[in-house]
Amino acid sequence: MADQERLALFIDGANLYATAKSLGFDIDYKRLLKEFQSRGKLIRAFYYTALVEDQEYSSIRPLVDWLDYNGYSVVTKPTKEFVDSLGRRKVKGNMDIELAVDAMEMAEHLDHIVLFSGDGDFRSLVEAVQRKGVRVSVVSTNTTQPAMVADELRRQADEFIDIVHLASKIGRDAGERSERPQRAQERRPAPVGNFDADMSDDRLE
Repeated sequence: MADQERLALFIDGANLYATAKSLGFDIDYKRLLKEFQSRGKLIRAFYYTALVEDQEYSSIRPLVDWLDYNGYSVVTKPTKEFVDSLGRRKVKGNMDIELAVDAMEMAEHLDHIVLFSGDGDFRSLVEAVQRKGVRVSVVSTNTTQPAMVADELRRQADEFIDIVHLASKIGRDAGERSERPQRAQERRPAPVGNFDADMSDDRLE
């Protein structure tokens, strides 16, 4: 990659968590940010997740707070609870639309989008972004049974990065697992990268 290639990360939080868990390692999000800062001019790193609002404590909340203070643009929305046709209570929290809208809005400011998801629903988004002249890498894995990445998404991407090959660079040591929540209140740094004023933080966060 060229040093000045403008890139942005779009992380489907639930999908990335499930992928890493299936491979038996935890993501170190600080190392992840550093890894991709070294690959070009990182304009923005988005993290998408749904939150259960009425729970007194959510296991994802410390991570979301930490990400928000440490260089990520966190996009959340409340989950919706519903009853399916068999009378079972289900929780729905799909962030696909939010991710797709942000990616399309950002595309003209970027050379390269890195999508952390294996969801086949993103294939049409990848194709649309590519038509705008933006290269797309998909980060997931096909080493599990079944594969975490949909075949149609992997084929559509310009590059498929198996997260197995990133594990040594973005994985977290077991001893670090308890550190993150205490660091959630670190001083919030300036946004990653800069671009046109009409794409300000207020609009995207």
